[in-house]
Amino acid sequence: MMVAGNEYGKIVSIEYAIDKVMDGCTLMVGGFGGVGSPPTLLQEVFDKGVEQLTLICNDTSFPHIGVGPLVKEGRVKKAIVSHIGSNPIAGSLFQEGKMEVEFSPQGILIERIRAGGAGLGGILVDIGMDHEWLSKGKPIVEVDGKRFLLERPLTADVSLVYAKKADPFGNLVYGKSARNTNPLVAMAGNITIAEVEEIVPLGELNPEEIVTPGIFVHYIVKSRGVNWKWAWE
Repeated sequence: MMVAGNEYGKIVSIEYAIDKVMDGCTLMVGGFGGVGSPPTLLQEVFDKGVEQLTLICNDTSFPHIGVGPLVKEGRVKKAIVSHIGSNPIAGSLFQEGKMEVEFSPQGILIERIRAGGAGLGGILVDIGMDHEWLSKGKPIVEVDGKRFLLERPLTADVSLVYAKKADPFGNLVYGKSARNTNPLVAMAGNITIAEVEEIVPLGELNPEEIVTPGIFVHYIVKSRGVNWKWAWE
């Protein structure tokens, strides 16, 4: 099978794509404990030496996979995540005041990302209403006599996602559980870069399999392979 052409100019080198990730930017990354994170892109970000990142991700992964190495080396100034428990280095940095962490319950975190991608003003939740630490700084909205916290939407300068297949327009098909947070992260980046296992010609993807429409994807790079399995053995 012939590799697809580049009719839309989205298939680029990894170096060109990572040029969009700069010091101090907000970086959103798909994945769950490293699984579904784009390993080739993250390695390039690491090798580039980017620092002072605001990281939005489900978690801080493990020390040696996913976003873990960026956290481990102190490249992340703030993490917006649902938990940091699988990366003890993240916990130490947080406790020492070397990395700010904004915790958001997993469902709320994903809904905030979805709201950002959809252009919504936020979501209303009642979780944390009775806890000063959780509600601090969040507007309170009353609807039909019930009070809610306004959780603000999340977007990023750059989103990095991982997919099984892409066509030249950037339509994405995901593989099993590696799909996890990637479709919503793909929507929420000002620039979205997709690392994919395979690039196929336009028209070859089954429309029923496409999860992320190419309109959300700016650049496509070919993956060099994944490094997830060991973390779960």
